[in-house]
Amino acid sequence: MTSPRQAREELGRRLREIRRDAELTGRRLAQLSGWHESKVSKIENGTRPPNEADLRAYAAHTGTADQLPDLIATLRGIEAAYIEWRRLLATGTRRRQERSVTLAEETRLQRVYEPQIIPGIFQTPEYAEQILRRAVRFYGIPDDVDAGVSKRIERQQWLYRGDRRFHVLVTEQAIYNPVGGPGVHRGQLDRLLSVSGLPRVILGVIPASAPMPMQSTNFVVFDSRLVLVETPTAELSITQPREIETFSRLFAELSEASVTGEPARRLIRLAIDTRSR
Repeated sequence: MTSPRQAREELGRRLREIRRDAELTGRRLAQLSGWHESKVSKIENGTRPPNEADLRAYAAHTGTADQLPDLIATLRGIEAAYIEWRRLLATGTRRRQERSVTLAEETRLQRVYEPQIIPGIFQTPEYAEQILRRAVRFYGIPDDVDAGVSKRIERQQWLYRGDRRFHVLVTEQAIYNPVGGPGVHRGQLDRLLSVSGLPRVILGVIPASAPMPMQSTNFVVFDSRLVLVETPTAELSITQPREIETFSRLFAELSEASVTGEPARRLIRLAIDTRSR
C-alpha cells in the first residue's frame, strides 16, 4: 500500500525537481525562505511533511506559482488519506458512522474482511453499542454512543434496498469473540445466521484451521475506487489503483480460504452451542 510516508516521499521528489529546474541549491532555498538548511533535505526526502506555507515558499522562490494549486491539492490528499482516530473521532462516534452511511449508499459492491469482530454492516444495536463504547473509552472521546449506534444501524438498510451487494469475510475467531457477554453475543450470532441468507449477501467464515494467505488487519473495498484500512491509531484511505488491486487479490485469496452457505452456518451454530453450554 502507498503509506503516508511513501506519499510524502513522492511529493518530496516532485519538490526537488521543481527546485533543481529553477537552478536553486537546497541551501539557497532555505536562505530565501528563512529556514534551517536541513529543512529542505527533510522535506524532499519525505522525512518531514511540508505544510501549505512551505509549498508557497517553494512556488514563490522557484517561479512555479502555476503549480501551487496542484501541490496543495496533493498535500491535502495525503493528509486526508491518513486520519488519526483522535481527529476523526474528536466530536464522538457519529461523524465516522455518517461517513459509513454515505459510502454504503455510493457503493455497489462492498468487500469486507474482519478478523476480530462481526462487521458493522451486520451488527445488532446491542453489539454495536459495546463496540462503540470501547472506542469512547479507549480514545477518550465524547460519549455519543446512542447517535453512533443509530447511524451504524441506518447503514444496514442497504442490505435490503437497491442492487447493492456485500461479500463479507470473518474469521472463526471473530464469531467466538464474546463481545458484550453471553446475551449480546448470542443475539449477534443469531443475526449473522439471518443475514447469511439474504440474496445480496455472501458471508464467508474462515475456519481456524485454514491456512491464511497473508497477514492483514481489517479492511473494506468499495467497488474498485477505495479501500479503508483501520489501524489502532488511524484510518487509511487508499485510492491508488495498483494498491486497490493488491487488496482485491488478497480478498480473493482470503475468500478461497473461507466456507460459505450451509458450512458457514454450521460453524456459527457450533459457536452458539459452545457458548450456550
